[in-house]
Amino acid sequence: MTKIKLLLGDEAIAEGALQAGIKGVYAYPGTPSTEITEYIQHAILSEENDIHCTWSSNEKTAMEAALGMSYAGCRSMVCMKHVGMNVAADAFVNAAMTGANGGLVVVAADDPSMHSSQNEQDSRFYGKFAMIPILEPSTQQEAYEMVQYAFALSEQECLPVLLRITTRLAHSRAAVRIRTEKPEIARKAVADNPSSWVLLPANAKKKNNALTAKQSHLEQLAGETAFFKILWAEQSNGKGIITCGTGYNYVMENRALQAGYHLMKISQYPLPAEKVKEFAKACKEILIVEDGQPFLEEQVRAIVGGDYKVLGRLTGDLPRTGELNPDHVAAALGLRTTPTFKIPEGIVPRPPALCQGCGHRDVYIALNKVLADYPGAKVFADIGCYTLGALPPFCAIDTCVDMGASITMAKGAADAGLYPAVAVIGDSTFTHSGMTGLLDAVNDKSNITVVISDNLTTAMTGGQDSAGTNKFEAICIALGVDKAHVRVVVPLPKNMDEITKMIKEELEYNGVSVIIPRRECMQTLARKKRAAMSNRNQ
Repeated sequence: MTKIKLLLGDEAIAEGALQAGIKGVYAYPGTPSTEITEYIQHAILSEENDIHCTWSSNEKTAMEAALGMSYAGCRSMVCMKHVGMNVAADAFVNAAMTGANGGLVVVAADDPSMHSSQNEQDSRFYGKFAMIPILEPSTQQEAYEMVQYAFALSEQECLPVLLRITTRLAHSRAAVRIRTEKPEIARKAVADNPSSWVLLPANAKKKNNALTAKQSHLEQLAGETAFFKILWAEQSNGKGIITCGTGYNYVMENRALQAGYHLMKISQYPLPAEKVKEFAKACKEILIVEDGQPFLEEQVRAIVGGDYKVLGRLTGDLPRTGELNPDHVAAALGLRTTPTFKIPEGIVPRPPALCQGCGHRDVYIALNKVLADYPGAKVFADIGCYTLGALPPFCAIDTCVDMGASITMAKGAADAGLYPAVAVIGDSTFTHSGMTGLLDAVNDKSNITVVISDNLTTAMTGGQDSAGTNKFEAICIALGVDKAHVRVVVPLPKNMDEITKMIKEELEYNGVSVIIPRRECMQTLARKKRAAMSNRNQ
C-alpha cells in the first residue's frame, strides 16, 4: 500500500530512513539539515520502534555514535550541514576504513550561495576523499527512495554511504509516494572482527588496500543503479549534458532534450568512467550542470582528456560560485540570455536581526557600554543567533569564523598581548566545541573573559534541545575556572547596571573568567505559552 505526502526533501529522507528500519538518527542541528531529525523525532513510528533520535553534542559525536550502532548490527543515520562534515571528518574518514556492519548513511546538506553558512564547500569531496559511495538525489521522490537504497548498499558493500543534498532540495516541497506498511527494525549480528574495527597500523594497511581495490567495483555500481540515466535527443545538435542533483531539474525545465542535447544523469559516485567515455564519444562537447563546486566537472575533464571540450563552472559558462537556477542553465544552453525572473523594483532588503526582547541584545548593549572605556578591546564571537551582533545597531563583534573559535581566538589574541580579549559564545555552541578551548585557556592562565550567552536552547535552528542546559556553571568549574569568576546574570534592561558592573569586574581580573547571561529564547518561550494556553482550552 502507498499514499502520497507533500514533503520537504529533508522530510522525504526521514520517511525513507524510517521505512528502511533505522534504529537511530544522530545529528547536531544545522540548516538545511535540521528538519530530517526533527521529522523523525515527531514520527509515531519513532516511539513505536523505540528509535533513538535525540540531538548529539556535535557532528563528531553523532558520527561516532552512529558507527557504534552500526557495529552493534542496527541501521543508523547521521545528519549534518556541510560545515558539520569538517567536525565529523576524523570519524567519517576512519569509518570508511572500519567499514559498516548495520547500514550506515551519512546525510550532508550543502548550502550553495551560503544562505545560512560561512562557506559553500561541497561535501562530495569528502566522500571521494574517504573512497566511499556517494549518492545525490534530484527530487524529493528520489530522496525518499535513495536513502532506502543507501542502507541496502551500505550493508551490501560493508561501507558507510554519503547522501549529499543541497538547500534547494532540502527546503522545497513535492508530492512523494511512500509505502504505508510498518517496517521492522533491521538487525544483524554484532560485529566480531577486531581486525576491521581496531585500526592499528597493521590492520589499517590491509583495510586501506582492500578499500582502494574496491573502487573499480563501486564505479561499476554507479553506472548500474536505477537512478543513473542516459537520455538521447531525437534531433541531436551534437552536444551533451552531464548533470546531477538539482541541476537535472533545471536542465529538464529548459527542455534540453527537445533542444537537441543528449543527457546523462549522475546519481552515484565514484563516477562511472566507462559510461562517461561512451557518452562523450556521441557528443562533440559536454556541458556539466551541477549545483556546488566543480566536483563532477573536474573528473569528467580528467576522463575525456584535455583536448575534449568540457564546459561548466570552470569555463565561465555557468557561474563559478553560488547555487544554480534555470536561468543560468538556459543561458549556458544558448536558449535565453535575459533572466525570466527579476526582483521587482521597490523591494526593500530585510537583513536578519535579533528578535525584539532577545537576551543577546542586552548582552551586546552592556558590552558596548563597558568596552567603550577600553579602546583596544576586541570581541571574538561564534556561530549562532548572537552572530547578528555584528550588524547595526550593535556592531559589537570583531570576528566569527567557526563553531567554538571565539574562545580559542580570544585566547590566542590574549597570548599575543591583546587586552581586553572577550569571547562571546552561545550555550549549544559552547558544548559543541567551546569546552576544549576553555580548558586550553585555563591551563595557560590566559587573560580572557568568556561570555556564554545562554538562551536555554539551540535557537538559530529552531529551538532544539541544548546539550549543556543548566550545566554550564558546573562544566566551567570542572574545567578549572575559579568558582568566584563563574558568574550568572539575567540579561534584562532593568539589570543593566548589574551586568555592566559584572563585565567591568571580570575584565579587570587577570585570568580566565566566565559570565553566563541566562534568559530563555523569546521564540521558545512564546511557543511554550501558546502550547500551555492550547492545553488549557482543550
